[in-house]
Amino acid sequence: MSDDIHIRVEGHAGRITLDRPDVLNALSWNMCLRIEKALDDWRLQGDVQVILIDAVPGRAFCAGGDIIAMHEAGVEGRYDYGRRFWADEYRLNAKLFHFPKPVITFLHGFTMGGGVGLGCHGSHRIVRDDSRIAMPECAIGLAPDVGGTFILAKAPGRLGEYLGVTGARMGPGNAIRAGFADHYVPEMWDDLKDALVETGDVAAVEAAALAPPEAAMADMQTDIDALFAHDTLADIAAALDGREGSAADTLRQAISQNAPLSMACTVEILRRLRDDPTIERALGLEARFTFRAMEHGDFIEGIRARIIDKDGAPRWKHASAADVSRMDVENMLRPLGPLAPDLEVWT
Repeated sequence: MSDDIHIRVEGHAGRITLDRPDVLNALSWNMCLRIEKALDDWRLQGDVQVILIDAVPGRAFCAGGDIIAMHEAGVEGRYDYGRRFWADEYRLNAKLFHFPKPVITFLHGFTMGGGVGLGCHGSHRIVRDDSRIAMPECAIGLAPDVGGTFILAKAPGRLGEYLGVTGARMGPGNAIRAGFADHYVPEMWDDLKDALVETGDVAAVEAAALAPPEAAMADMQTDIDALFAHDTLADIAAALDGREGSAADTLRQAISQNAPLSMACTVEILRRLRDDPTIERALGLEARFTFRAMEHGDFIEGIRARIIDKDGAPRWKHASAADVSRMDVENMLRPLGPLAPDLEVWT
């Protein structure tokens, strides 16, 4: 046990509880490594039949990664810090997805960025009325990562592009529709956890689940598909002229505020993934962008403007969507060669 994460075995369950409520349970590098070690141990431990991942009561399950440390390293030119952190985190994401035992995650409050990587690759992902899931990376000069593009690429129609570019928050109904969650259990989470610990039987999740709330984004699907009918951000932005409706308004605002290079690369990553989405392909493509984001992208400036100085006035490398060239996108997404992360999990 430590002050920021509690890892233990209770009954038939391996349990992981995040405990950094003052920073919305932001996921640190050390936390990633400790969770990975626990998974490695529990995979072979016969009395551990299920994994439960949750967080202490508060505003968030996990609202992202520890980007303050990322910013400090980037300002100092220690770009390898980010690459090593992401390599370890992405390997953890892959292990969660491929874990041979049920992984039940309880996604209360905010689940964003790194929280999606920890909470949304499990086999049984539970939400309730206060759940708010999102991939807001484009707002800070990054792109959806931690395997998030794998989920986005499988979302209905072009919903994945909409969620990735805008960072729109999903309540329980929308999260289930988009593929970020499975079960709506509005109350009695402690009773459900106790049952899972006692029996190790995931049938308790199905028994507790109710029909989810209406997915409001379902009514926006036709508009979203039309807005993202083009393959590049520049063409998508140009086609916005004269478009009306809540989806168009949200997209228009995002394109005016988020990092153009991040949004353009998000669209391209999802275009490449759509025909054959796998967690490994998604993480590999994401790494091409994130491994370059500190030195060649807008990540450091985005953190400065949104998190450090909080002036809300980032100076992006590109003034608009139209200024991002095809070559700019290709340069960010070219293969990493020997720098590519090792995503090998268990054989």
